[in-house]
Amino acid sequence: MIRDFKAQIFCRENKLSKREIDTGDPVWIDRIDAFFRRTSLLPADGDPTEYAAAFEAVYPQARHRRQYIDDAISKGSPCFGQKVLASLIAGGKADCVFTTNFDPLIEDATLSANALRPVAMQRRPTVAGIDSAERALRCLNESDWPLVAKLHGDYQEISIKNTGSELEKQDERMRHVLVEASKRFGMVFVGYSGRDASVMGALSSVLTERSPFPNGLYWMTSSASRLLPAVTDFLTKAQKAGVDVAIVECATFDELAADVFRAIDLPSELHDHIIKARPNSRLIPVTVPTSEARAFPVLRYSAVLVEALPSHARKIVLGQSTTSPAVRELLKAAKCRAIIAANGREIAAFGNDQEMLKALSSLNPKLAGTIALDPEADSWALGILYDALVTAFSRWRPLTPRLRRSGHSLTVSSPREGEDEQRRRRRNESLKPLRDAYQSPLTGSVPGLGFPFSEGILLKLEQIDGRWWCGFEPYTHVDIPRLDPAAGTGSIAREPSLDPLSVPRERHGGDPAGDWRRERWAQRYNKQWAAIIHAWAGLLTRSADGETKAFGLEDSAGVDAVFRLNEVTGWSRPSHHHRYFDRKK
Repeated sequence: MIRDFKAQIFCRENKLSKREIDTGDPVWIDRIDAFFRRTSLLPADGDPTEYAAAFEAVYPQARHRRQYIDDAISKGSPCFGQKVLASLIAGGKADCVFTTNFDPLIEDATLSANALRPVAMQRRPTVAGIDSAERALRCLNESDWPLVAKLHGDYQEISIKNTGSELEKQDERMRHVLVEASKRFGMVFVGYSGRDASVMGALSSVLTERSPFPNGLYWMTSSASRLLPAVTDFLTKAQKAGVDVAIVECATFDELAADVFRAIDLPSELHDHIIKARPNSRLIPVTVPTSEARAFPVLRYSAVLVEALPSHARKIVLGQSTTSPAVRELLKAAKCRAIIAANGREIAAFGNDQEMLKALSSLNPKLAGTIALDPEADSWALGILYDALVTAFSRWRPLTPRLRRSGHSLTVSSPREGEDEQRRRRRNESLKPLRDAYQSPLTGSVPGLGFPFSEGILLKLEQIDGRWWCGFEPYTHVDIPRLDPAAGTGSIAREPSLDPLSVPRERHGGDPAGDWRRERWAQRYNKQWAAIIHAWAGLLTRSADGETKAFGLEDSAGVDAVFRLNEVTGWSRPSHHHRYFDRKK
């Protein structure tokens, strides 16, 4: 439910349709979680009040919350674990069940289990909710078991507990039943997070009694490290009170139920009922390939391994808060080459210390050591490393960096007018492998249109299987003019910041260079693609000392962004041999 509520809030805040996202996709899950970490719309992930706050944020009205639960319950059916629990109830092995759920699955499953038994031996549970708490009191006073007590109410009741204010206080009658049962029996807690202050308060009050949880207290969890502080505190106090406390790790309720089923005797009809309810095995026998895999790689990736990333950047503290765009404008005005990420009064930066202090003098900057970079956890750290890598690639190479919010790229620089002979010769030597791979000019004008073009690559820095990779996708950049309304009818202005293969919004009628671009690439097949990838990888990773630096600073001048890249691109080969590889050409 929390995942669904977060998805609805995410779509609402970002003006998306819920049909556009997949809440089961890890990519979307990470994106939604990152959104809530950046905002204060909901309590932090794992906070005890997260569920109530999310539910109330999506459905402020109580009747709408009831309708949501009713709709969800209508699609549900008892799982294997609930069928085992129902058989334990029907077989006289479980007397009292407390649940914070609203659904009728336990009683439905128990009804089915009881139907298999002789009428005289059936044990039909009494179901008590907030609107019918007297039933629970009667069962407790008369020891009339089994009992299923719904602490937060039943989905058909008017008074169900979901929001923070509703969960603050437990119904007094249901609280009394819970406390008294805790004084008579031991308890097993399964799938309960301990988020509800009212329930945890009632349980904690039991610990002041003479004999709390006389048959022990067992708390089931997927991981002991994920227990909420309220639960840890409760279990610690229980242990000090002399309760036999045990934390038991189990992956799922179904797996726990299967272990309990193997360790307990049930009437034959209930035993057979559970056997039939077992889910199909996810493990199926397969024939393991025994032949050697083909040794030669069959796929070459347009990606190079980043063996080492910068671990620290310079930390600069400002006298007043600012933003990254504002800082970049100050650096640009002072002609200071630096790479920065600003957050309030703090800046993480690569560049010459003194030049940056001078450029930012209006903000009263001070050097404050260095700041650690964790691109896996911090998006700003990944951003500054992404910027630095593109800048490093363009240093001492005939490449122009294009840093855009939609993605960074590098394009081959056109020869400068009046370029000296030594610079021209060095440029030609650097680009020769690339020119040979493309078998066509790397820069020029689009025939019939006259728009300048240059070959380039889109860059992406990402982590895969614990390793950082720099992926690159070759494309042809065309500097397409756009209409300039301020200059009058028919006037044009260059659009140097166009994203690859995109069309300016101000110009209608499609991409005038689109057909030429598609035709240019349609004639390139695997062999030429492999040569182009090889040439770009060589150009990006070639360096005298094996390091790629953004500025080439001396150690005392500032903090430089230094990368170490492997010259070999990623490769892939089959995991086993297949007759497909024996086919004739």
